[in-house]
Amino acid sequence: MQETPLQILQHTFGYDSFREPQESIIDCLCNDGDALVIMPTGGGKSLCYQIPALARPGVGVVISPLIALMEDQVSALRELGVNAGYLNSTQDWETTRETENAIRNGEIDLVYIAPERLIQERTIALLQQSPIALFAIDEAHCVAQWGHDFRADYLKLNILHELFPQIPRAALTATADERTRADIIERLQLSEAQQFISGFDRPNIQYRIQQKNKPRTQLLQFLRSEQQGNVGIVYCLSRKKVDDTAEWLTQQGFNALPYHAGMSGSNRQHNQTRFLREDNIIIVATIAFGMGIDKPDVRFVVHLDLPKSVEAYYQETGRAGRDREPATALLLYGLEDIVKLRQMMAGSEGNETFKRHEQQRLNAMLGLCEITTCRRQVLLRYFGDELAEPCGNCDNCIDAPDTWNASEAVQMALSCVYRSGQRFGAGQLIDILRGADTEKIRQFRHNQLSTYGIGSKLSISEWRTIFRQLIALGLLGVDSEGYGTLQLTEACRPILRGQDTIFLRREKATQKAAPARKRVLDIAEEDMGLWNALRQCRKELAEEHGVPPYVIFHDATLKEMLEKRPLNDYEMLCLSGIGDRKLEQFGEAFIEVIQEFEYQE
Repeated sequence: MQETPLQILQHTFGYDSFREPQESIIDCLCNDGDALVIMPTGGGKSLCYQIPALARPGVGVVISPLIALMEDQVSALRELGVNAGYLNSTQDWETTRETENAIRNGEIDLVYIAPERLIQERTIALLQQSPIALFAIDEAHCVAQWGHDFRADYLKLNILHELFPQIPRAALTATADERTRADIIERLQLSEAQQFISGFDRPNIQYRIQQKNKPRTQLLQFLRSEQQGNVGIVYCLSRKKVDDTAEWLTQQGFNALPYHAGMSGSNRQHNQTRFLREDNIIIVATIAFGMGIDKPDVRFVVHLDLPKSVEAYYQETGRAGRDREPATALLLYGLEDIVKLRQMMAGSEGNETFKRHEQQRLNAMLGLCEITTCRRQVLLRYFGDELAEPCGNCDNCIDAPDTWNASEAVQMALSCVYRSGQRFGAGQLIDILRGADTEKIRQFRHNQLSTYGIGSKLSISEWRTIFRQLIALGLLGVDSEGYGTLQLTEACRPILRGQDTIFLRREKATQKAAPARKRVLDIAEEDMGLWNALRQCRKELAEEHGVPPYVIFHDATLKEMLEKRPLNDYEMLCLSGIGDRKLEQFGEAFIEVIQEFEYQE
């Protein structure tokens, strides 16, 4: 007799009850409906298609964009007793043939396939000969050409609707604004699908955005004062910066590994595997890293460069704290980031509509950086979500920023841009304003300008902060030729004429850090012996089974063991995250560890 979704949740996955809106999504798919699911990272999206795939007759087909992660996803399911497999280019011919036969005969519960593999004629023919339970399109935002993770192969997935009109489909993602949702619906032909849009809030993540001021020093202080021994991700814009930062962090005593598209596939896979399976690893990466990462105990995400959009920022910071324990997202950005991204967008090969949308996305990201009110409220509003009260867990809530009437200084800056011919970058303009005596000042006779030296009371750092905010606010533009020259925009006229007052953020000499966080799962001193023994037991079992430790049990499950100290199978089954198969495989080993400590005590 087929198990109900609730029985599958309890016996296979080891959880007592569904979270909202998992049950409604599962009911929709079990009753032949299509579903568009927007749910934050860590919200339990995968259960929304895994459970109906197990509850319905046939094979659940999951379209997943990352071959590198399929093996771990499948291994995790197999540890639960689910008959799962994948089809991708890493398999030998014999394994591929066995998997295809299992699909054709309905002998497999779930199969993961990359989109480029799925759209091949051979795969389509295989699926047409097979009993299919459902199609799940994971990371569905990849279909949106306006998005930050666009994948051309996703555009062809509308064939699922055309060739398999009776099979339910679920499109799932954590990141989609209104335009991206509309794109997903149109391109995947999901106009009849029920939409399940959960709140975007991740209250356990603390958002912090700081001006770059010796970024390596800032990073080092953050890691040593708050994140010693924790797992995290550091994002950089360029491959060279990834390599340099990883090498430097290693020299500082951290276990840091690089990850970017310029590395060989085997090196990338090796570093990703170490990150997933070891403690205390910091991965330094370009945005090539992260989609589909299931590691629950990532305690921090640091951006050393400005993301191109709020979607990218939300997606990347969302890789922290999937276990719902406190995590930190730190972004360091400066004037050079804005100039570089503005130039990249102006010089891109996209059409004018594409450039305009990209510019709007960058402007929204800059707005989030420069805002002086609650960051979480602004972030959620971008995705159409509302937070009634300030969150109390972002830097602006913890330490309210200072603002000042910068009208006079802004007029000086704008006048300087105008009088120097709108042909120079921020560095030269600051030298003019401060009255510097340099060869370049003398060469262009900038010491004869009326704005020469009028801003000497402000430091170089203060002027850089002003110029950064003027670009972010759209009062200054950046040339598209790659020289970084600043130019006046139409929006600056009222300020130049003295008709408008402008308040800017004042950067503080020292940023007030949030209270330092030790390890998230606070363990009493007298329990540390048992805690370490449970972790060691988990590590040995993970190595034996060739999976990351969290696939055996999450930290939250180990902590519940520590608190409740189960000594038999029934007590073990009462813990969250332990189903029948995991009890059978691992229960005895952990009970023995607990019994030994109980006996000693």
